[in-house]
Amino acid sequence: MTASKIFHQLHHVCVVVRDLDAAVAYYESLGVGPWHDYPSLSIYELSVENPEVYRQLRYRYANLGNFQLQLCQPGEGDTPQRRFLKEHGEGVFHLGFGVESVDQAEREGLAMGLGILSRGRLPDRTGFTYFDTAQRGAGVTLEVRRSKLV
Repeated sequence: MTASKIFHQLHHVCVVVRDLDAAVAYYESLGVGPWHDYPSLSIYELSVENPEVYRQLRYRYANLGNFQLQLCQPGEGDTPQRRFLKEHGEGVFHLGFGVESVDQAEREGLAMGLGILSRGRLPDRTGFTYFDTAQRGAGVTLEVRRSKLV
């Protein structure tokens, strides 16, 4: 069996923060930026615990030389990001890997025995899948994604 390559092309690192504006300001003071608002999650077909609460996640991103840095501020409702913040404080929540087909990458992850934490798709089948890897040895959540947005 050929080893899967779904976790070979790092696209971004996502850090969960309490205050998105303060975090962006701090990174900018260090010369990291420019920062951009991530497109609204309202355009995604979501398979998550509570779609309305999930859509309250706020993201900003900066494209750096070799990867994208994302910051995420969870809303008040229950999401994996909010639970991470409560349990661990601010820090790296997930690593996002770019793939040619997010649906194929999701199937490969499932074939490896990974569970799905959450997923979102656009009508053109681009989108994301977060695998339930943080407590299984990866230390962080691993995501596969294909996007034409950012």
